[in-house]
Parts: sequence; structure tokens; C-alpha cells
Amino acid sequence: MSKKIKKTYRFAVYTSLFISLTAIVLLTLFLYLINALNFYYIVAFGLLFFFFSFLIIQFRVKHFIYNQVKKIYNDVSLLDASTLHPKHITTDMDSLTREVEKFANNKKLEIETLKVREAYRKEFMGNVAHELKTPLFTVQGYILTLLDGAMKDKSVRKKYLQRASKGVDRLIYIVKDLDMITKLEMGDLNLHKEQFNIIELVQNVFDLLEMKAAKKNITLTFDRNYSNSIFVFADRERIQQVLTNLIVNSIKYGKESGTTEVSIEDLIKNKVIVRITDNGEGIAKEHLTRIFERFFRVDKSGSRKEGGSGLGLSIVKHILEAHGEKIYVESELEVGSEFSFTLEKSKEQV
Repeated sequence: MSKKIKKTYRFAVYTSLFISLTAIVLLTLFLYLINALNFYYIVAFGLLFFFFSFLIIQFRVKHFIYNQVKKIYNDVSLLDASTLHPKHITTDMDSLTREVEKFANNKKLEIETLKVREAYRKEFMGNVAHELKTPLFTVQGYILTLLDGAMKDKSVRKKYLQRASKGVDRLIYIVKDLDMITKLEMGDLNLHKEQFNIIELVQNVFDLLEMKAAKKNITLTFDRNYSNSIFVFADRERIQQVLTNLIVNSIKYGKESGTTEVSIEDLIKNKVIVRITDNGEGIAKEHLTRIFERFFRVDKSGSRKEGGSGLGLSIVKHILEAHGEKIYVESELEVGSEFSFTLEKSKEQV
């Protein structure tokens, strides 16, 4: 504590001491000249002079510094003058320097965060434009062709209208996914949790995607024969969407005549972990930290040959986070990928 006081009032102490010594020397010289030199008078005078000098100097300099700093706060709109208080100002400039450095560091961090967000916003807007313009231009092209005279040919009209309809369907698909991910990020999506058999749900997804997998001769299978049901407590519809998105992804980037395998294992007492493993293209290590971002594509050429909205994995991540669960990914190029996520067991099976 004494170190803090000494440091805080150092300027006033040294200045008062210097003035007091000067005054004592002058007083001693004066008393000597009038033959009234007295040691006790000189000591008493010195102590009193030092005390009052200290008080006056401390008050005046402190008041001066406060007024000057307040002007700075008023001139710089970023600084909040309401945080400045006279009791925080002393003749020790170190405390003021620390406050300014703290403010500068905080603002630097804020600026860096804003720059990252701005870069992400620009990338996101570019991706949205890229995703929407392809189907929009497709629809526009077919409609303009029809308006230019192709409408008179019934066979061409039907074919072009069907293709335009597919473009509209893709637009609706993207907009629905954008709407869902916005709700998920804002926490507006209500979950309807219930108890259900996760084995049965996976089998339902297999049945729905069987024809899609057959086009690439990909086998959808469990890692083993599950004779007993495994009940979990979650939003059945949303978890079906998670499974669908992950399995569709494994089919899209899977190899011809490959395999997509699902396994369900106990993780801890009240949790199971669901794994979706494939032997497809795999994902490069440098992309693994970004694959759950909206519209992020490993293929930098911007190819959309595999279709989809580019939001599938991001939706998966947000749905699981809304459940309070985690998703993990492990992948190796030309070997395959494994996505896994946790779910809460139903109380009856804990």
C-alpha cells in the first residue's frame, strides 16, 4: 500500500520538498542576517511549509490534469466521458497511461473483430449471389426463349417450362434453407423433443435415399445388426434432417460402388454417438475447420455439379447446437470421411 501511495503522490512530494528546502535555505539566510537564527523555528517552519505546499500542489496539479484529460474525452467521440471521474486522476501519469492503453487495446480488438465480420459478410453475400443467380438465369433464359417464339411449339414449350420449374424449385430450396438457418442462428426454431428409436429413424432415411445411392451403386448400411432398439430424446424431424443431410453428402462425394455406413454407440451414461462413415473423396485437412460455414465449398472453382444449397452442413451444426449437442468430423483425402454427433438417451435407457 505504501508503495502505491509513494508512487501516486511522487510528483507532489518531490516538488513540495524542493520548494520547502529552497524556502528553508532562504529563511536560514534571512535569520542569520538578522542574528535570530534558531534551529527549532527552522524545522517547524520547514515541516509546515512542506505540508501546505504538498496539499496545494497536489490539488492544483490534479485539478489541472483532470480538466485537460476531460477535454480529450470530449474531443474524441469514441471515449466515454462518463467513465472519467476526478477521484481516478492523480499526479501519477502511469495510471492514466494504463487506462488509455487499455482503451486502445479494447478498440483494437473491436476493430479486428469488425474486420473479420465484414470479410465474412462480403464472402457470404457473394456466395448467396452466386447460389441464386444460376437458377435465376436458367429460369430467365427458358422464359425469354419461350417469349421469343418457342412457345408456339408444344413439345419445346413443355420441355422448357419443366426446366424452368426445376430452376424455381432450386430457388425455393435455397430460400427455405436460408430461412431455416436464420431461425436457427436467432434461436427462433422451436424443438419438439420426444422419445424415438434412432435405429428405426436411420433405416427410414436409408429407404428414402436408396434410389439416390443406387445411381452411384453406393451401399447404405449399418456397421452391424442392431437387434435391440436404441431410444433417444430429441426432435425427431430435425434429427432426420441431420441424418439426411449427412448421408446425402456422403453419397454426393462418395466413390462409385462405395459404402456409407452408420453406427450408434454408447458414449457416456446418458449419451450415444452416431457415426456416418464413407470411403469417398475425403476432405483436405486445411478445409476441416470451415466445412460447417454457410456456402463453404471445398471446390474453389465454384462448381455446382453436385447440386444442393451449400447450407446442408451448416444447418446440421446449428440443429445439433440447438439440442445442446456436438458434431465432429475426421477425414483424409482419397480415404473417406466420418461425421459423428452426440444425442441424449431417453431416460428409460439411461
